[in-house]
Amino acid sequence: MATTTSMSSMYASLLYLCLLFCLEKGAYAFEGRKIAESNNLHTIQVSDLLPSTACKHSTKVAENKAAFKVVHRHGPCAQLIQDNANAPNLENILVEDQSRVDSIHSKFSRTSGDSSYVKQTDATRLPANRGVSLGTGNYIVTVGLGTPTKDLPLIFDTGSDLTWVRCMPGVDAFDPTRSSSYHNISCKSEICSYVTSATGNRPGCASTTCEYGVRYGDGSFTYGFVGNERLSIGSADVFDNITFGCSQRSEGLFGKVGGLMGLGRAKLSIISQTDSKYKKLFSYCLPVSGKAGFLSFGASQSKSAKFIPLSSNSDFYSLDLAGIVVGNRRLSIPASVFSKAGTIIDSGTVITRLQPKAYSALRSAFTEAMSKYPKAEPLSILDTCYDFSKYKTIEVPKIALSFNGGDVEIDQSGIFFANGISQVCLAFAGNTDARDIAIFGNMQQQNYEVVYDVNGGKIGFAPGACS
Repeated sequence: MATTTSMSSMYASLLYLCLLFCLEKGAYAFEGRKIAESNNLHTIQVSDLLPSTACKHSTKVAENKAAFKVVHRHGPCAQLIQDNANAPNLENILVEDQSRVDSIHSKFSRTSGDSSYVKQTDATRLPANRGVSLGTGNYIVTVGLGTPTKDLPLIFDTGSDLTWVRCMPGVDAFDPTRSSSYHNISCKSEICSYVTSATGNRPGCASTTCEYGVRYGDGSFTYGFVGNERLSIGSADVFDNITFGCSQRSEGLFGKVGGLMGLGRAKLSIISQTDSKYKKLFSYCLPVSGKAGFLSFGASQSKSAKFIPLSSNSDFYSLDLAGIVVGNRRLSIPASVFSKAGTIIDSGTVITRLQPKAYSALRSAFTEAMSKYPKAEPLSILDTCYDFSKYKTIEVPKIALSFNGGDVEIDQSGIFFANGISQVCLAFAGNTDARDIAIFGNMQQQNYEVVYDVNGGKIGFAPGACS
């Protein structure tokens, strides 16, 4: 009887231990679900939505000698004091951004052969030219030009090909007469014909010197002479006979910036002209406010980039967008919505533009996930805005763009465009026409190293790469 009692006690103990173990496993399993769910959200400090007034520099530039420091033109890391003082307000930034987008769309509509597809705004905003709109010209690098070297702050732009600098009188301008390595380009040269054709102008001559002219979609313009000059890339490499525009006059949104560095795909771009050394491989990291990023040539700063195939049928850098994920939901958007118009990635466009049906699906899913927060008035082209003035932290669904080849999750800094904490807007917008190409903008590229392997036909994304 004692033995039976002992056995019963042992079974009871085992049963109790088993029950505890199962409950513990169940608790862990439940906790795992909670963790998985929380992984679909960003918890953001509301104060972090506002721009920083301090500057934190990146250490990445020192890791590759063929690299430039990248700063936001109107941010605390920029040294263009006049530009900072005259920084446009947020509504003007969005208006200028829309002008660039209209210009890009117009270029694609013209090259597609659809002559019936011309917007009413094209006639007023876009004089006959093939340049895209400069837009806000957000990000700048300091480039060395000439002999002796003259340091010049230039906007860099993956949507432009011709590099040009100010050659007018002025302390910040480049003076070709003081450079021993400058040479004019002849009117009769093959490169002159190519320059004038690529910029949408008839071949021009001043005496025997080739001329260029570019009028951007926002009304900004530059014209001057075409020359060859020595270009210094970072602290490592020097290239002779780089073709560029020596601007005799420029007006518009340039401010104190010394010109523009073209990083497009065509023959005139710096990427093509340095192909012998860098094999058309470059990368950049666009910093959030208060930080500095980098523009690097010839090598990626990251070994963990996820690569997406490039499309080859465009003057721009084109990707195949295939879907959108909000939180843990892959939105139900027909593939034809994306494939009909296509998608490009552009360093000069601020706000990502999506096809109307794609944006509508994103807005609906995001609005549903943010339903507990009070709405605010729209801001220009941004129609999904919130008032976070009564919150210290907010929970925001993660957003990822799905490309053929993989997903790119948007950094939390690229989800909102804030006009103060009482008007914080979803930083995406819809195109007006389903035929308009989608544009992956620079806000949504922030805090990624974006690696352009042009010869390899792919673009890579490595998160958190600026610091």
